[in-house]
Amino acid sequence: MLNDAVSRRAFSRLLGAGAVLAAVPPIVRAAAPASEVRLNANENPYGPSPAAMNAMREALIVAARYPDAQEEALVADLAHLHGVATDQILLGIGSSDLLRLAASAFLGPGRTAVMADPTFEIIALHGAAFGATLRRVPLAASYAHDLEKMEGGSLVYICNPNNPTATITPKAAMRAFLDRTPVTTTVIVDEAYHHYATSSDYESVIPLVAAHPNLAVMRTFSKVYALAGLRLGYAIARKPLIEKLQSQQQFNVSNIVALMAARAGLTDTRHVAAAQKQNSDTKAWLSKELATMGLTHLPSEANFMMIDVRTDVGPLNKAMRAKNVHVGRRFPAMPNHLRITIGTPEEMRRFTAALREVLA
Repeated sequence: MLNDAVSRRAFSRLLGAGAVLAAVPPIVRAAAPASEVRLNANENPYGPSPAAMNAMREALIVAARYPDAQEEALVADLAHLHGVATDQILLGIGSSDLLRLAASAFLGPGRTAVMADPTFEIIALHGAAFGATLRRVPLAASYAHDLEKMEGGSLVYICNPNNPTATITPKAAMRAFLDRTPVTTTVIVDEAYHHYATSSDYESVIPLVAAHPNLAVMRTFSKVYALAGLRLGYAIARKPLIEKLQSQQQFNVSNIVALMAARAGLTDTRHVAAAQKQNSDTKAWLSKELATMGLTHLPSEANFMMIDVRTDVGPLNKAMRAKNVHVGRRFPAMPNHLRITIGTPEEMRRFTAALREVLA
């Protein structure tokens, strides 16, 4: 399926080289002492896998060619990975672009979008722009989505694990909600942080797409695969729903560098596992460090954490920025909770040192 510029044999050699490079542990890209610490965008600080880095270099050689064949190849890879047909997958410029397509396809005047409060805001922003009514439902006491109160509407958006809280909505509740939701309501489940969730009470709903024609699941290469700067994501749904999303897409959205990096990254499971472990270990260290400061946080099933700093986050955010440490914005529904990305160990040491000074 690759074009003449990158033959099957050449690409096989590329993936083989990536497999060799994958044996090298990921380099911890700690920030230099004088540099800024970016902990406000839930990025993966360890960077793309060696295989993906090599693929990007190779992609530049054929950058003069349109990426259609590579797009088809990535779709085939993803279909094989998830056990679905290729016509059940749609690529987008990150999962945010796909959420915009969903808002365009299923929302508008006279239609209602239902979402948690707080949650990722893209659906709300685009829904409002398209003239839809927004219904925000506070999270339950457990910080899970309160699904019983989220019924109805034209579109229901569920971010699981949720951004900004890093909490999950239990798999039994998700299954029950999907079973009782009528097909006239489109359900969008955003699984951007799927790879970081370790709770036995969490599961991906991708396997449930087969039984629910109104369900679409969004994934991204921006998080555990560390390709945020390349902007690539995908949606999985039944063919008719994919076609509705695709009807809102104006043109080919992919580029050859992102496509080849994503294909190589999918093969490098060791690098993914290393990023997951580093995130888990650093998160455990941060949890203990916060306890020594008398601070608590919500249980985190993602690569970020929501900390109760017991003061308004707005002024604190500005004070931290003055120390060159960039942290999450203020969320009106939880004004005393600070969202912090789990960075490298060195970045987290700089964060806790700055936080101690600011709170003092």
